[in-house]
Amino acid sequence: MYTAYTTLTTFLRVAWTITVKDLRIWLRHPTNIAATVLPPLAFLLVQALGAVAVGRSPVALVTQDQGQQGRQMAQIFHAADVFRITDASAEQAQVLYNNLDVVAIITIPADFTQRIQQHNATPVLVRVNNLNLDFTNDIRRSVPDVITQFYDAQGSASPIKISEREHDLRQHDIELFEYNVIPTLVLLLTIGGLITSGLSAAREWETRTVKEILMSPATNLSIIAGKVLAGFITTFGLGLLVIALGYILGWTRPEGVYWLSTLLVVALIALFGAGLGVMLGALIQRIQAVNAVAINVALYLFFLSGGISVLAFEPVWLQNIGAFIPLTYGNHALQMSVFYNSFDLLGRDVAILASSAVVAISLGALAMRRGLLN
Repeated sequence: MYTAYTTLTTFLRVAWTITVKDLRIWLRHPTNIAATVLPPLAFLLVQALGAVAVGRSPVALVTQDQGQQGRQMAQIFHAADVFRITDASAEQAQVLYNNLDVVAIITIPADFTQRIQQHNATPVLVRVNNLNLDFTNDIRRSVPDVITQFYDAQGSASPIKISEREHDLRQHDIELFEYNVIPTLVLLLTIGGLITSGLSAAREWETRTVKEILMSPATNLSIIAGKVLAGFITTFGLGLLVIALGYILGWTRPEGVYWLSTLLVVALIALFGAGLGVMLGALIQRIQAVNAVAINVALYLFFLSGGISVLAFEPVWLQNIGAFIPLTYGNHALQMSVFYNSFDLLGRDVAILASSAVVAISLGALAMRRGLLN
């Protein structure tokens, strides 16, 4: 009993000593921190700009009819929440259109109310610049939807009987930018684990300190545990910081017990990244090479797991690849917990992430052990 207790105590002390050493080295190298944080920040910026550009189409609304139906139609366009509307005269709208400040001009004609009251065909004029199919299709879909809402608002007085009832599958509407925060967080966790653990492992060979480790009484298992733990602590800490910042800014707001599932998934992704990092560091054994490979590996995993879109809407071949990427399940679990307060398929996601983390740590331990013995 005493021997087992002493062995365990020694193991924990050695592992913690190595962890503290690696953390201090990581903090003394701002370039390592920058390499961890800057790629996800760059993607977050690109996604923010993309969300602003494609989230709501910029249009000029020309309301020539000031009658009851004309004003009502204009209000419905404003309330539709699918346009960035600039109210303008016909001349002003043309200038905006020519300068590419708006993608379309929507005109409510002067006789709109009169035609409605007479039950005549009542056009809403739409002029679209089809320079981009995404913008064009948004306008083509959205304008008929607004017209449908207009007839629905007329009730029994409407010549076209329409009744709309919306039943949302999810409790909340998530903005495009907010939706993209979760994959970016997963990318940060992956890069953090790969770089922190990978560089700390590679540094032992590049600085020749690996010989000192071999001559010490530390066991291979305690060395590997210390490396993985250092990567996990830094990565998990960065994840907590991002979640806290997102909570303050209103981007990520898990509630109640869903905080626990959120933190659990973040921890598992951090462990997965740390295990892969140790493996890369032990195999490559060069700091600069590890840095480059780690970022590229993280980016490929990010894209293949649906990092820039909804994977379910991607081509089948990409969905099939994504099914074998652990980060796919991390994205899903975090989206359910953070956005929708749901445990949907949480057991499956956690099981896959946990087993992937175990495999990654085992591969890292094997690579590290072989590197130490060679």
